[in-house]
Amino acid sequence: MQLGAMIPQNDIHGSAAALRSFAAAAEEYGYRYLLAADHVLGVNVASRPDWPRDRNTSADFFHDPFVMFGFLSGVTKLGFATGVLILAQRQTVLVAKQAASLAVLCEGRFRFGVGVGWNPVEFTGLNENFHNRGRRSEEQVEVMQALWAAPHVDFTGTYHRIEDAGINPLPPGGRVPVWFGGHHENTLKRIARYGDGWMMLAHPAGAEALAQFDTLRRLTEAAGRDPAALGIEIWTSTGAGTEKDWREELLFWKRAGVTHVTVASTHGRGGHARIAGRGLADHIEALRRYQAAVGDLL
Repeated sequence: MQLGAMIPQNDIHGSAAALRSFAAAAEEYGYRYLLAADHVLGVNVASRPDWPRDRNTSADFFHDPFVMFGFLSGVTKLGFATGVLILAQRQTVLVAKQAASLAVLCEGRFRFGVGVGWNPVEFTGLNENFHNRGRRSEEQVEVMQALWAAPHVDFTGTYHRIEDAGINPLPPGGRVPVWFGGHHENTLKRIARYGDGWMMLAHPAGAEALAQFDTLRRLTEAAGRDPAALGIEIWTSTGAGTEKDWREELLFWKRAGVTHVTVASTHGRGGHARIAGRGLADHIEALRRYQAAVGDLL
């Protein structure tokens, strides 16, 4: 199992000094990767009094993940993952280029977590169609994988056309691992066909999560692929429970075949509780405590 940490952008914001300090602490404590959430636009809640309180707004801080990871690739040897980037909001060829460039700069230590999104306001602002985002994102992954694998590509699909052209640089090994976030049945089908892994965020440790893992493995076999080659990532938090509880939860996930555990101590949904503190020192201490509690189990 690999242990990673979500960058608590909304708490520590994103100065170069804060990012360097958080990355250095994670690396010192034995973490393997940093994960970043992503939103491009946030709504003004003053004009939307009915906006759900647990959804992102313009008050929430998000660096562009490619820019932030490009900076961090020069100051740490940790890996990076997006958790997740909303692919259908963006131009496919441009994203393929950005992901390949980052993969070169960090020497292949990048997992590209993608999702279909939930916020139509962002799609409107980015001039993309919210209503076909699932179907379109499938073709986007096909296009990106083709562009990463060869110097020149001919592709004609429903939403894309490339005429004997390619990106440069190409990523190491001709690929960037694509992980999908989300919990709709169609998400599991996309992972089975195209994905390298699943970022599973909705289910706490228990029977429902195990049932979903079994479903994913069956779908992957039906697609003619080896389910043992798929990774599974879960998020955890140090905002509730004791060190003993954290160990028991991690052992459950380990027995279930989870490959990546991300400490996401600002995440307060889906059974997670955020930590009380909001400063950089609070988050670094959360990293230290969690690794000290579970490090021997990895």
